Amino acid sequence: MDDLLQEFIAETRETLEALSGEIVAWEANPDDKSRLDAIFRFVHTVKGSCGFLDLPRLARLSHAAEDALAQVRCGERTPDTGLVNAVLAVVDRIGEIVEAIDSGESLDDTGEDLLIAALAEGTDMIAAAPAGVGGQRAPARSVRLNVDLLDRMMSGMSDMVLARNELARRMREGNIDPALEAALERLSLTVGEMRDTVTRTRMQKIDALFSALPRMVRDTAAGLGKSVTLHVEGSDVELDREMIEMMRDPLVHIVRNSIDHGIELPAARRNSGKRENGRLNVSARQSGNQIIIEISDDGRGIDTEKLIAKMVQNGGDERQLRALSDRGKLELVFEPGLSSKDEVSEISGRGVGMDVVRAAIEQIGGRVELDNNPGKGLRIAIHVPLTLSIISAIVVGAGGQRFAIPRQAIEEIVTDGSDAIRIDTIGGVEVLTVRERRMPMLNLCDVLGIEPARSESRRMIAIVSVPEGSYALGADTVLDTEELVIKPASPAVMSCGVYAGQTLPDSGMPMLLLDCAGLASVAGLDFSSDGSREMEEEAAEAASPGIPALLFQDLDGVRRAVPLAAVDRVEQVDAVNVRFAAGRFRVTIDGRILPLAAQGEIQGRDRLNVLRLKDDANEISYAINEAIDIIVLPEDVTPAREAGPVSGVALLDGEQVELLDVLWVFDTHADRDGMGDEERPVCLIQGDEGGWMASFVRPLLETSGYRVAFELAPGETASVVLSSDDAPPALAEAAPVVRLRRRRVAAGAGDDSVYRYDRAGLLRALQAKTGKR
Repeated sequence: MDDLLQEFIAETRETLEALSGEIVAWEANPDDKSRLDAIFRFVHTVKGSCGFLDLPRLARLSHAAEDALAQVRCGERTPDTGLVNAVLAVVDRIGEIVEAIDSGESLDDTGEDLLIAALAEGTDMIAAAPAGVGGQRAPARSVRLNVDLLDRMMSGMSDMVLARNELARRMREGNIDPALEAALERLSLTVGEMRDTVTRTRMQKIDALFSALPRMVRDTAAGLGKSVTLHVEGSDVELDREMIEMMRDPLVHIVRNSIDHGIELPAARRNSGKRENGRLNVSARQSGNQIIIEISDDGRGIDTEKLIAKMVQNGGDERQLRALSDRGKLELVFEPGLSSKDEVSEISGRGVGMDVVRAAIEQIGGRVELDNNPGKGLRIAIHVPLTLSIISAIVVGAGGQRFAIPRQAIEEIVTDGSDAIRIDTIGGVEVLTVRERRMPMLNLCDVLGIEPARSESRRMIAIVSVPEGSYALGADTVLDTEELVIKPASPAVMSCGVYAGQTLPDSGMPMLLLDCAGLASVAGLDFSSDGSREMEEEAAEAASPGIPALLFQDLDGVRRAVPLAAVDRVEQVDAVNVRFAAGRFRVTIDGRILPLAAQGEIQGRDRLNVLRLKDDANEISYAINEAIDIIVLPEDVTPAREAGPVSGVALLDGEQVELLDVLWVFDTHADRDGMGDEERPVCLIQGDEGGWMASFVRPLLETSGYRVAFELAPGETASVVLSSDDAPPALAEAAPVVRLRRRRVAAGAGDDSVYRYDRAGLLRALQAKTGKR
């Protein structure tokens, strides 16, 4: 709390130095609304700070001045000399109290009632500040530097780094004197330490912004008769000092409004089926080049109908207001002077809040997002850019130009020729698969609209992570890793949405920092947090008739389609992994042997595209020429006249497209029937002394859907027993028995054994025996 108090004292001193002149200038020009707003915001902020710093005298004075200035803002009062004198006297008194607090001396409150009375309209009283401590300040324990000076220091350090690197390059070109090299090394260490020191002067943990919230939430909630639990996350996130100062007042406004406007009284929460104790979450995180601060509550949310009624009451056109979209109605909360509170309190009701918040955030290049859930709560996300920070970045080349990507946004970097990845084109869009993980792929040159470099070298691919997902970003080259100083680029550059700032790397060539989330947005990858569009798309897909399918060109040149639900993925395999074995083509994929179905010639190809088809238990590969697009099959499908690889034909864009019969593919090419071990009948082999049945009969049985056992587990029963004709009938009473004989011809009319090389006869006998049970 001591640190917060010292910050409050330092900030109040700084503002007071310029405020008296603003008040006098406002008196000379009462129509100057900007000066009136500046004075009003000062006393409003002082009042809010006093609430959680427990300074009741300052709160009382600032609240009285705020009341008088609010009347002027609303047009209920005209500023005159008496009002100006009274406001000046209150401001002077605030300064004296602040100095007394800083010096630790007591200050009599005599005369402060007169100061407050002098603010009343129509009074002729001349406000005079009571005698105090004479404005003696305590010795400063810190130095407050102008941010512009820190910017110049950082810029100077960057120039020193560039000069150091240029000197090192020149020295490497010639014979290096060991003594000179040692001096350069010492210089490099010193410059590096100085750069880190200057950087730290601007960076500060956001805990300095969050530490005041618990007391403020407690006191604000208690004053309103509410119970609120605060949860804070991300206090270790570092933010530019200037950004923290600019964020302080907006955060105070949002948190206080969340408690006052959003979270209901305990009785109202009980009636709504909620816990009496409200919940308020404040969090901060770094996302690429941005700091995102989120404030969410579980209150009533924003009542847009009430906002419209307030706007109409203030002279707005009700027809135009009701014609706004849901998002537009929600944006009304940012209208100046608008408050959804009907009564004025020490916390809200004056129309000071979201308009001030948005103005302050936009001033530093940020933005505010609202996610409203009526009756359940409101989430406010503040996106703040990194205006000045040193970050680790990967420098990539595209089209002969250099760009930087934040190192923390890159998961890994691969080449398009690596064995660990595969690139497919589906519907004209490239899809990258790396270690069975699929993601969309962007080409940096295509997104930026630049001509790619003419090179035969392999393309470099960065796996980029953004909060909403991951995607692959292709570039010509990856050049280096550097520590870069990031500054805002011009508004025209930043407005395009794909850049996060500019930098001057060690090479001395200016370079732009890429915004990874912005690239995904510009390219049409929908990673937005606003779920309304996703819900609309899902609803549209649910409403559209037909079945999603993959359109492909088969090996015989015919365009066919297969239901997408049966396709696990599309994969490329080398021809050396395809063999004709055991009566059919088979392919080795991921250490497994899979049946390979095809309609067309497989031989003579170096690589094959295969569809990996799966059902609940089996997997089959189907060779194709290439995947074309993902489509939706129409409801009107003409069935095939005969069973076979084609189940029917559909009309797509005027073209007849055959439909692959997945049932036929599995029935014809699957090695097993897909039943689990617990569902397959058990065939117990008995009397196999030489192991002939284990070697030759067992594969036939397993392929035909039987589970073969040579001993039964405890409690297990056999569906059928298969034995040689000379084996003793030990289990004849427990299960039906099928006997295999070595002779081709049966011994007589009573011999029901099966010749052991009669495959069809054996399967018929087994089926007959198991069918009787």
